[in-house]
Amino acid sequence: MSNDENRNAGTGGPSTSVITKVKPKTKRPNLYRVLILNDDYTPMEFVVLVLEKFFQKDAEAATKIMLHVHHHGIGECGVFTYEIAETKVTQVMDFDRKHQHPLQCVMEKKWTRDHRPGQKGTGIASICCDGRGRRPQ
Repeated sequence: MSNDENRNAGTGGPSTSVITKVKPKTKRPNLYRVLILNDDYTPMEFVVLVLEKFFQKDAEAATKIMLHVHHHGIGECGVFTYEIAETKVTQVMDFDRKHQHPLQCVMEKKWTRDHRPGQKGTGIASICCDGRGRRPQ
């Protein structure tokens, strides 16, 4: 017998191997806050209507958010994935333009505890536009 045959014959049985299953790690999508900005012209009742219609808020929650916007200048309507937030902003902006109100609705990236604006590699802090790529006036 040659040396190669002796090496293979020495084990005497079938060879075994270990197969490991690797689960892919999925990353959670970035979330975006949809915000309404205060102005001096849009009626409070219209803001409540927008919150009820596009963000499924009940009258009490919508009124609470509207008053927050009125007193603080800005208020959060909800937190969504990018595509949904972008759609909500566009819907609100189209609706308020149709009703001839200057209400501004914007979206802003929601930062996690680990990633805040100003940290290396965080990118743009917010996307504030009127749904058509223009910044609010």
